[in-house]
Order: sequence, then C-alpha cells, then structure tokens
Amino acid sequence: MKKYYFDNCKTTQPAPEVIDAMLPYLKEKFIFPANFVFGGSTASQELEDFKKTIADSIGAKSEEIHFTASGTLANNIAIKGFLSENAKDGTHIIVSVIDYPDLLTNAAFFEKSGFDVTYLQSNSEGMIDLEQLKNSIREDTIMMMTTFVNHTVGSIQPIKKIREILNSADHKIALHVDAGQAYGKIPIDVNELGIDLMSISGHKIHGPQGVGALFQRKGIVLGPVVHGINRLDNHQTGAVSMSNIAGFAKAVEINFANFESNVNKLRELSNYLMKKIEDTIPHTLLNGPRGDNRAPHNVNISFDFIEGEAIMLMMDMAGISVATGSACASQGLKANYILMAMGRNHEQSHSSMKFTLSRYNTKDEIDETVEKLAEIVQELRRRSPLYNEEK
Repeated sequence: MKKYYFDNCKTTQPAPEVIDAMLPYLKEKFIFPANFVFGGSTASQELEDFKKTIADSIGAKSEEIHFTASGTLANNIAIKGFLSENAKDGTHIIVSVIDYPDLLTNAAFFEKSGFDVTYLQSNSEGMIDLEQLKNSIREDTIMMMTTFVNHTVGSIQPIKKIREILNSADHKIALHVDAGQAYGKIPIDVNELGIDLMSISGHKIHGPQGVGALFQRKGIVLGPVVHGINRLDNHQTGAVSMSNIAGFAKAVEINFANFESNVNKLRELSNYLMKKIEDTIPHTLLNGPRGDNRAPHNVNISFDFIEGEAIMLMMDMAGISVATGSACASQGLKANYILMAMGRNHEQSHSSMKFTLSRYNTKDEIDETVEKLAEIVQELRRRSPLYNEEK
C-alpha cells in the first residue's frame, strides 16, 4: 500500500541530509563540547557554528540562541522564566483564546498563581482582536504571548502591528512568540518584528525530534526554570544532544538556502489541494483565511454532515495520514476550541480535517488523496442521518 503523509503540522520527515549530518555525532564525534579536552574544543566550535546558523535564519545574534530539548521546553523557559523574574514590575499578561496549548496552559498556571490574564478574542478567520489588545494594556502588563501561525487553521498573526500596539504603552511589555508553525514557512526577522522571546522546533522543518531553540533578546532577563548543572547553557542545564543540534542546523541550512522556492512550492501545493477538494466534494467550508494571511502549508476544511474522526480513521486505513480538527477520543471528543472561538458550530468543528503539507508532497499524491477522500466522504454521508435529512 502506498503511504501519503499530510500531517506535517505534527512532525515532518527528517531530510536525508539531516540524518547524514547527525550520524558522525553518534559514532566518532561523541566528545562533549568543552574547551581544553581532546576533541572538546572542536565540538565547542561546532556548537557555536550551529548556533550561528539558527541565529542567521531569524536575524539574531548567536549569543541570543539557546538550544532546548523541544519547542515546548523553549516556551516554558521563556514564559515561566520571564514572569517569575519580572513579577515585581507587574502581574498582568495577555494571550488569546486561540493560542497554542503551551501558551494557554502557562497562562492558566500563572492565573492560579495570582496573575491576571486577559484572553483576546478571535474573528471568524482566526485573527486576534487588535482593538481589544490595545484596550487591554494596563500599567501592570508585562508580557503578551501569541502564536505566530495558528496550528489549526494556519492564520498568520500580524506580529509587527502587535509590537506597535505594545510600544504605545508607556512602559516595556515583552512579546513572546511561539513560532513552531511559522519558522521555515514565512520570513521572520526578530529585530524587524520587535520580538523579545521566540520558540522554534527542529522536527517541524525536516530536522530531528527532540531539539528546539529559544531566541532571547539581549537585555531580556529570565529566571531559572530547569535547575541542574550549568555545563553549556544557563537555561537548558545538563548535557545537550550534539547529533540533534547538528541535524537541526542542517535542516535550517537546507530550508533557508532555498527558502523562497520551498515556500512557493508549499503555497502552490496547498492551493492545488484546496481547489481540488472544493471542486470535487460539495458541502465543504474552508476554515481560516485565504491568501497571504494563511501559512503556505495549511489547509483546514469542514465536511458537512459527517465526523472528522471517521474521515481520519478511514483515510489512515487507506495509507493516508491527515489530522482531524476535532479533539481525539482521549480528550473527550470535545469540539476544537479554536474553531469554536472563530464562530464555527459544533458540527462544523467536529467535521473539520487538517492537511499540512511539506516540500516532499506532490500533486500526484494530492490527486490520489482527494480521490480517496471523495469516496470516503460519499460513503460516510450515505450513512449520515444529518445528510439524509438535508436531502
């Protein structure tokens, strides 16, 4: 059976060059990065080179990059580190109801600890309410957190406008950005955008799992979150995985060497998929914006009258990996909180499917996927009492 993968929001296939770059650090180059030790000086220099590769890709300085074990850990170090260190300046933070769970669970944690949290609302396309942001700023607001590209519907938040609003306050408000779905898909210059803290992840751009990075602007102070021996990094204490970092750096090198070409290909494929579905299958609804306000790899569509979970399982049996916009059974079959915040009803939320593409996908794969999808949707609707009532 052929296998097609359209769940690149969750994780991506490591590039062959990435695996080649990692292997030497698992075989010969296992020496811990440290000066004055045989092989250690070389490893230290290579670690600095890898930092520079990441830093150059976002317009940062090498010393502003901290490697972490994941994007989630980078988010936690940024949020918990900043809020615990700077609570003396204020205890009000701003986030939105459609942000990534890393941000929302941290907001809830600090809310229980005595912070005030303002939750911004979303419009019907998954864009946060900037007027509400402007009106929410208080004298004790110290941080605003946002998800650059929404992980469910692909909407791109206007980071530059957000920064301008935060700058209109008469005091400094730190801006933390989760860029897990944005990095490698849209241009990011942390200085141009005024980002203070930002998390990224290796396995979302064809790098290995188990490695991420935190951008920490010079002058932004973070308290310790992970305690332990400070060997190489004051935030990610203990050892580091040189093989994972080498693979991450290689993935960045490949991605940004052909950045425009990669993005154009993703945009072409997702537009092709979107049109193919809309032309082939009736009663569908695109979730999120069209055009430049949408990340180039994301297509999220609701299929009326049927459950996304059923579509996903039947597609999986056909060898096609996709994600459903509704929660999985382990989460109690709840409607997707982002789609509900955008104004979708329970049926539209439960019937949504998310396709996230990579540069390894092809139009031939899309053709076969939509053909199978049309068969499955037709069969599920045949069994659906909602569809039969509509007829």
